[in-house]
Amino acid sequence: MWNLSHEHSLEEFRHYREKMNEKILARGNLGIKRFFNLDTQVYNDGALPKKTKELLGLVASMVLRCDDCVTYHVIQCVEQKVNDEEFFEAFNIGLIVGGSITIPHLRYAVDTLEECRKKARARSSS
Repeated sequence: MWNLSHEHSLEEFRHYREKMNEKILARGNLGIKRFFNLDTQVYNDGALPKKTKELLGLVASMVLRCDDCVTYHVIQCVEQKVNDEEFFEAFNIGLIVGGSITIPHLRYAVDTLEECRKKARARSSS
């Protein structure tokens, strides 16, 4: 299982996710293909914008205590230009809904966000 740590980067996370998704989808299981497609489509703009949907996904991931999902949604939120105040309001909701058991996942989310921001600063200074 992939886990963000000081030894792993966001690029490694993306690579692992893409590689494993390819392997899973290559098996040709119709149910899995449909679920993966639904999971992709549900976050597209609709009555709610993609940015809001990604924040909802982030909160759900914190409450469900899935660090891989937290990483994915933090990355997506950064790409959707979620600012730090918006992130911390979402983190607050996740904490209130999930309770103290979500604190380690809050730490994980903030660590991931800091890594995303650091990477963005490095790109912009290049």
